[in-house]
Amino acid sequence: MGGGDEGRQWSVERGHVPAPAADQPARERCADGSHPPCCPYYHEAIELIGRRWTGAIVGVLIHRSTLRFGEIAQSVPELSDRLLSERMKELEARGVVVRTVRPGRPVRVEYELTEMGRALAPAVHELERWAQRWLAQR
Repeated sequence: MGGGDEGRQWSVERGHVPAPAADQPARERCADGSHPPCCPYYHEAIELIGRRWTGAIVGVLIHRSTLRFGEIAQSVPELSDRLLSERMKELEARGVVVRTVRPGRPVRVEYELTEMGRALAPAVHELERWAQRWLAQR
């Protein structure tokens, strides 16, 4: 096999995929024995949240609710203002974050997660636990 088919070699037998527990169904396979293609929705979600700094931004908003631009920037210190602005616009356009302009002097712009964004909390918390277990050991 070549040309990108290496992923089809993954199997329980070869030790790449953990065998399901006795009370769980076996993983789905295609008729040729390969695994089905990656779910397009899963792929889209990973591409969105997996973009550089996006996961950190979402994580900060999950833990702190409503924040101003500068507060997000302080929470993720290595992130440039330009890139933070770009990521916030992307998250707003995708419906993950809502931007609210509060009148006054100076005008306050606040960001918070939408229902869709808040629904990421269990996944973010699980990823945090995984990181503590596997990455903190280094």
